Amino acid sequence: MAEFSIGQVEKITGVKAHVLRYWEEVIPLIRPRKDGQGRRFYSRRTVELISRIQFLVQKKKYTIEGAGEQLLTELTDSRALQIREGIDAIRSELLDMYAIAHKWNTENEPEPEIQ
Repeated sequence: MAEFSIGQVEKITGVKAHVLRYWEEVIPLIRPRKDGQGRRFYSRRTVELISRIQFLVQKKKYTIEGAGEQLLTELTDSRALQIREGIDAIRSELLDMYAIAHKWNTENEPEPEIQ
């Protein structure tokens, strides 16, 4: 399972590290794993949640608390849950196809010619 440091999440999402730390305090769904030295490691799912919160706050103009409530509603709503499961299944299939294509591509690369 892929994990990302707070710096990597900042680069991926554009959300500053100090904002991510604040969001952890306000939104219970954002809980990165911490190692023995207190470094944060975010799962792919948590990064997706952060991106959704960012969208709600910046584009839809929710407060951070409102974005957290909306996110919780989206995750617990049965219809939204069914849609999410369908999207996750499609994503999984696409990642599997990508892995197969990438493996095939690397296995079938021509050998470099030695001159």
